[in-house]
Amino acid sequence: MKRIIIPALAILIGLTSCNWLDRTPKSTLAPENYFRDETDLMLFSNTFYNNNLNKEPYDEQNDHYVYLNLSNVLRGGSNRTVPSTGGGWGSGAGAWGDLRKMNTLLENIDKCEDKAAVAKYSGVTRFFRAYWYFNMIKRFGDVPWIDAQMETNSPELYKPRDSREVVMGHMIEDIDFAINNLPASVSTYRVNKWTALALKARFCLYEGTFRKYQDPAKYPKMYVEPLPADAHDANYYLDLAADAALQIMEQGPYKLAQPGDYRELFANVNADKDEIILAIKNDQSLQVVNNSTAFTLMSTQGAPGLTRKFVASFLMADGSRFTDKAGWETLQFKDEMVDRDPRLAAITVTPGYKRLGASTVSAPDFGSSTTGYQLVKFVMDATLPEVDRVDKSYNDMPVFRFAEVLLNYAEAKAERGTLTQDDLDKSVNLLRNRAWKSESAPHIILADANANPDPYLSSAEYGYRNVTGTNKGVILEIRRERAIELADEGFRLSDLVRWREGKCLEQPIYGMYFPGTGEYDLTGDGKADICIWKDTNPKHKDMVDLELGKDTGIILTEDSKGYVYHHKGIERSFDENRDYYYPIPIKERERNPQLKQNPGWNDGLGALSSQS
Repeated sequence: MKRIIIPALAILIGLTSCNWLDRTPKSTLAPENYFRDETDLMLFSNTFYNNNLNKEPYDEQNDHYVYLNLSNVLRGGSNRTVPSTGGGWGSGAGAWGDLRKMNTLLENIDKCEDKAAVAKYSGVTRFFRAYWYFNMIKRFGDVPWIDAQMETNSPELYKPRDSREVVMGHMIEDIDFAINNLPASVSTYRVNKWTALALKARFCLYEGTFRKYQDPAKYPKMYVEPLPADAHDANYYLDLAADAALQIMEQGPYKLAQPGDYRELFANVNADKDEIILAIKNDQSLQVVNNSTAFTLMSTQGAPGLTRKFVASFLMADGSRFTDKAGWETLQFKDEMVDRDPRLAAITVTPGYKRLGASTVSAPDFGSSTTGYQLVKFVMDATLPEVDRVDKSYNDMPVFRFAEVLLNYAEAKAERGTLTQDDLDKSVNLLRNRAWKSESAPHIILADANANPDPYLSSAEYGYRNVTGTNKGVILEIRRERAIELADEGFRLSDLVRWREGKCLEQPIYGMYFPGTGEYDLTGDGKADICIWKDTNPKHKDMVDLELGKDTGIILTEDSKGYVYHHKGIERSFDENRDYYYPIPIKERERNPQLKQNPGWNDGLGALSSQS
């Protein structure tokens, strides 16, 4: 179903759709009759929330989280093709239509005589223009910068791409204006000064690490329009990211929430105002909902599951590395889950798991999880009405939260080479304290991490290939912390792009390990929960029977034993000369021959194509 973001202020005035323009006489919406007061500006800008914010971040497939049917991005190769239209580029009411609305507001906003409202909603609009361009740069690389309201015959619509440097420079101008003009008071469902700082930290960290790992001197095809000679380097953006994050950390009104259980932060009906800087407001009474609970609990919703590669990256409770344990590769479920980072038990079904509001222990459901590692991060309280039904969850969705700010700060400093132990203690180590519910939680110690980098996280089979230098160990640890803390929040694919780690998508996507057929206890109560069988169905009444080798049962890597591997036989590949960007749709390049195609994508337009 179509999901509509309804900002809290809009709920208060009875607004039930962001498509309000469709129901208003056109004569009253002419620029000379509109944009006259704060209400006009607020209503017009509401569409920016609905059209730009990710309402369902939990549905992104990546190397840590897969469905039964793999996405074309994960499969790669010929599964990815150049679309005729759409593809995230769009026109009319699509992507560029959204930009046109922003420019329309900015061109007409001075008709409002309330100058405080003009400053505020100019800030809102320029925040969303920077947000919009950030999403376009992540997806397509170089894009044309357009900051005026275009008509169908405007020549600017047929301009070539601008260099990445030009677009990033304008994005920084926009976000700095937003920072200086948006209110500083807490407004969980509306953008404010702190949201703008959080966005600046996010996109400057992205650009800094992108330019470091997608070095234009080594990978010029990542910059379809070459960077100018005076372009800023990676360190410039990393410094901006760290400075923006530090302003929130030192001056902002936010802190890490301390829920009784980490799961509550994501399952609650109302976003936690201590930690969540910006959230999408869902509302059961207005049927503004998401699918987060049913998505991971119902067998008809794609059977998403964590990969064993990701599960193995969680530390032991004492801070030691799980993958340093002898025989870790073949530990069974109830053994591998003992004494781990508490967030593992908070986001997935582990032995002893009880859903919020439930009194009974649940085992992982293989019908709802293709790997057996069943994710439950956004699953709501079982006692709440309707939440288990498809598209009936109404927990708020985080867009920016303080935890990400801390991670962005630590990573920017580490990649810049200026990270200190004090930086770690006031950022990622606070996340460890919250997870372990203790200030004596195992911390990242800078000297120790760099003296002994984790071989698992730097391996070609499970980790990252590109991390080198004296800060290698701590960068790996921050990436571990980022993956765990932000799991299933829509960051992973863009992280792999900016780190030039697309080959991680080719790594194993295994699930639990089973040494063979037989009965297995997954809850840790001493009683078998599942039986893996072959040839003769035992037809147990008190456990789940899974037939070996069947799509409806369980598939293992070595036929009768090994890791759960429902994607066995499916070819996967990642083309580093092509797949870091999406292609521009064919019809868009036909309309505008000056648009070069992204490298490696063959759209059949011959002379219009750029570098091969």
